[in-house]
Amino acid sequence: MAKRDYYEVLGIDKSADQDTIKKAYRKLAVKYHPDRNPGDKEAEEKFKEATEAYEILSDEQKRPIYDQYGFAGLDGMGAGGGGYSHAFHDFSDLFGGAGSSFSDIFESIFGGGFGGGSRSSRRGPAAGASLRYDLHIKFKDAVYGTSADIHFKHNEVCDVCKGSGGEAGSSKKTCPSCGGAGQIRQGNGFFSIQQTCPTCRGKGSVIDKPCSSCRGTGIKEKNKMVSLKIPAGVDNGKRLVIHGQGDAGENGGPAGDLVVILHVDSHPYFERSENDLYCAVPVSMSQAALGCELTLTGLDDKKISIKIPDGTPNGKLLRIKGEGVPVSGSIRKGDLYVKIMVQIPDHLSSKQKDLLKAFMEAENPTSSPSLMPLSQLER
Repeated sequence: MAKRDYYEVLGIDKSADQDTIKKAYRKLAVKYHPDRNPGDKEAEEKFKEATEAYEILSDEQKRPIYDQYGFAGLDGMGAGGGGYSHAFHDFSDLFGGAGSSFSDIFESIFGGGFGGGSRSSRRGPAAGASLRYDLHIKFKDAVYGTSADIHFKHNEVCDVCKGSGGEAGSSKKTCPSCGGAGQIRQGNGFFSIQQTCPTCRGKGSVIDKPCSSCRGTGIKEKNKMVSLKIPAGVDNGKRLVIHGQGDAGENGGPAGDLVVILHVDSHPYFERSENDLYCAVPVSMSQAALGCELTLTGLDDKKISIKIPDGTPNGKLLRIKGEGVPVSGSIRKGDLYVKIMVQIPDHLSSKQKDLLKAFMEAENPTSSPSLMPLSQLER
């Protein structure tokens, strides 16, 4: 299977700074660490993938090479191992800076201490994961705003057991694996790790009759639909956050968010630059030479009158104020720029040829023209 782009793995833009990279990796590391997902091969692979991405993008030497040459540029530099070593030796920077101890670091990931810390091991409320949704919208809708129904899946609190994880009348008992501590210790001799108990998931207790609907997790995956209002003037890549519509939190924690990323389709006749619109309109030689008035159909189907001055050259940009993209949070709009494209006919009638010959004779053009300065072409 082909590797995914490292920026895509961490869910960040290529312009992301180191703080953003660290935050993105920390979130994935907490979510997919094998000690929080015992036996889950998919979670383990995602953890390895995120760790590898962070190892490259957090390195001031490797990141520029990857940006320019991709995976091929990293060959022979020790990249792509996919192991856990980097996660262990660099978490101090991720979870609180150089002054953080191993105990603090591993407590952030495993919910416990490193080597037998004295802090409480029980898992408290934890916020749910935020979800990403990519939404494609039409060019016109991005300019003038629209609404959309978002259909997605997320984890909700089980409606049968109300999040308790147990059937009606069930009771809790001390976890037989950790003796109620919520953690187990692994390792031999001097080096050992105290981590979340996989049996009770750090709760210290188990339910004698797990809920048949959610299998004792207290959470179920469900289909969801929310209506989203897309404001006028949004651009490609804009992120809209719907709070509380991500995955449900654990142990009473708040739900995550749904982050909607907009992808704006192109338009056959209009282009956009910030809050200005651009289009092109063809005119005949006589219209350009003598001047005329035209009626255009704007992006919003509004009829717009435009005056073409006499002697308008090919490629001339004419500005129509206030007919561009609405400025976010304002009543103002950008401008519409119309590019004049003078059309040279390739088929002329006899009458048209006679008229043009007469015009050329009256014009008396020289057969030995001087070269035109390039600076004039740029204007």
